[in-house]
Amino acid sequence: MKIVASADWRDGLEYDIPVLVSDVIPGEPTKCFACGTESPLRERDELWAVKHRHPKNHDGFVRFYCIRHVPPLPVAPAAPAPAPARARRAPAAPRAERTVAPRRTQDFDRVRAMCPNCFVEVSAAGECGMCGWSAA
Repeated sequence: MKIVASADWRDGLEYDIPVLVSDVIPGEPTKCFACGTESPLRERDELWAVKHRHPKNHDGFVRFYCIRHVPPLPVAPAAPAPAPARARRAPAAPRAERTVAPRRTQDFDRVRAMCPNCFVEVSAAGECGMCGWSAA
C-alpha cells in the first residue's frame, strides 16, 4: 500500500508568493490572520493567500492576509562580488618524487607441496592438515 498526501488547492501555490484568495479558492468572506479573530470579515478579493514553509510538514501551510499585513516578496540573493585579484606568490619549491614499492603479487604458477593421500596443499611446516602426512 502506498501512502500519499492528498491533493488540494494549496499544492498549486508557490512558497512565499502572495496570491489573491479569490483567484485560488472561492468561498465566503473570511478574516486576515494578522488582524486576529476580532477583526471584521473581508471579501476574498481583499485578501492574499501566502504559503509558508513548515519545519515538520513538507506541504507547508497557507495563511490569509489583508493588504496591510501581506508579507513582502522574498528578495533574490545578490550575485557574489568578484574575488579580489590574488597577489603573486613565489613559486613553490619542487617536491621530492615519491617512490612506491611495487606490490607483491601471488605466484600462481609455482608448484606447491601436495599430500599424496588427501590431495590437499600441505602447510608451510610440511604436514598435511587432514591426515598428518609429513613431507619432510
